[in-house]
Amino acid sequence: MFRQGPLSVTAHSVAEPFLVALLIAAPFLFGFSSQAAPTAVSLVAGVAILVVSMSTCWRLSLVKVVPLVAHAMLDLGLGALLVASPFLFGFKDDSTAATVFFILFGLAEILATLATRWTGAGAPDGGPLRPARPGA
Repeated sequence: MFRQGPLSVTAHSVAEPFLVALLIAAPFLFGFSSQAAPTAVSLVAGVAILVVSMSTCWRLSLVKVVPLVAHAMLDLGLGALLVASPFLFGFKDDSTAATVFFILFGLAEILATLATRWTGAGAPDGGPLRPARPGA
């Protein structure tokens, strides 16, 4: 599915809580907290990443129900949604800070997903990226 990237699954999983914190704090850090649309997108995206991250079948999760392949696809989809969000939700003209933040964060999400080595030691069984077996 994906080529072998330089970023391990463990490093990817360790970085996600920091990305969640950045998304949730972004409206206040970058001055767009007074605008409803970009603030809502930022908060919802942060919570979505947190839920998916804490539910993925990897070592650093609370509940192991989301297969790695699904996590990778969700990361790519969220990255694309974040890049498109200023245009989809109509705040591209209202806030330059929010527009730049979402485009850069979305691109970074896509690049990090593509750069992750979704096989090997970071996988719960040390094997390739594949859906978890029921009952395993």
